[in-house]
Amino acid sequence: MQKKGLPLPKWVLLLILIIILSLLGTLFVFEASTAESYAIFGTQYHFLYQHVLGLGLGIVAVLIGFFLPSKLWIKFGPVMYIIGLLLVLLTLIPGIGLDLNGARRWISIGGLRFQSVEFLKFGVIAYYASWMQQHQKLGPFLFLTAIPTVLIMLQPDLGSMLLVVAIAFSMFFLAGGNTKHFTILGAIGIPLVLAAIVLSPYRMRRLTTFLNPESDPLGASFHIRQITLALGRGGLWGQGIGNSNQKYSYIPEASTDSIFAIIAEEVGFLGALGIILLLFFFLYTAYTSIRASDVSPAEKLFGMGLVFWVGLQMLLNLSAVVALIPLTGMPLPFFSYGRSSQVMLLFSSGILLRLGRKASA
Repeated sequence: MQKKGLPLPKWVLLLILIIILSLLGTLFVFEASTAESYAIFGTQYHFLYQHVLGLGLGIVAVLIGFFLPSKLWIKFGPVMYIIGLLLVLLTLIPGIGLDLNGARRWISIGGLRFQSVEFLKFGVIAYYASWMQQHQKLGPFLFLTAIPTVLIMLQPDLGSMLLVVAIAFSMFFLAGGNTKHFTILGAIGIPLVLAAIVLSPYRMRRLTTFLNPESDPLGASFHIRQITLALGRGGLWGQGIGNSNQKYSYIPEASTDSIFAIIAEEVGFLGALGIILLLFFFLYTAYTSIRASDVSPAEKLFGMGLVFWVGLQMLLNLSAVVALIPLTGMPLPFFSYGRSSQVMLLFSSGILLRLGRKASA
């Protein structure tokens, strides 16, 4: 029993943060989606219903992650890695993969749709957590990382590809990989990423739009200009909850990739800063609890990989919204609408809670 006056165990604090962030995410998904939901489905509550359904599935996923041994996921990491690759491969098959806006990122079977790359991210982390305990050789590491990279780019999904590569490199470094290799990897990787952008008209348009937002204000630049307007309208204090103008079909994907712009418009700079600080506090609490946990090296690396996943995805989303990098189509953890990412995030959070429970307060 926790003695009176002593601080909360870190895993309990982490649980409280998960609950707070999930509730705030539900509120802002509703706020950002009402106009689009009514325009498409005739009710402003459609996306809210779907998000709450995902939250219910996520609660089950949290419990599974919390109560089942984390070593189980590491043990079956190779299997999940292969399953993740196969699921991404299925998106490329007509009739199974769903083509939306020129990209095949979804599997549609019956009435069920899910984004397979979310499972692949988890599979990569689980597999690398065990593999990197015995191997830090550059050649095999590059080979294992290249396979999901190529498959994700075939969808295409540059944002998820960069995220998977960044997670893999981070885990490689933590596992004791030779830091000199990063110079080699950078020399190889940067030209390949640039080539992937230049050879794709869609990605090239995003890059030129990022470099010159005035180039096509009603076309390719429309998205980022409307996001900038939302951030500007928010000012210091915001327009108030429910008073966003930009959610009325001005910002594409207002409840998914661009939701932070709606949040900033409604709660202002100070409110948006508070949400960012909450997300960073979640990451800090998870990181410090894993560092202090009495678990195996593989489990620690596994937990760190999950923290990197959430942290890097958050940074990619926020950087794109404030125009530090081109738009990547990356959801904001806990806040963006999307059941696949929501369920996998909460499942990973359950595992972080289990690992953190073995840490001192």
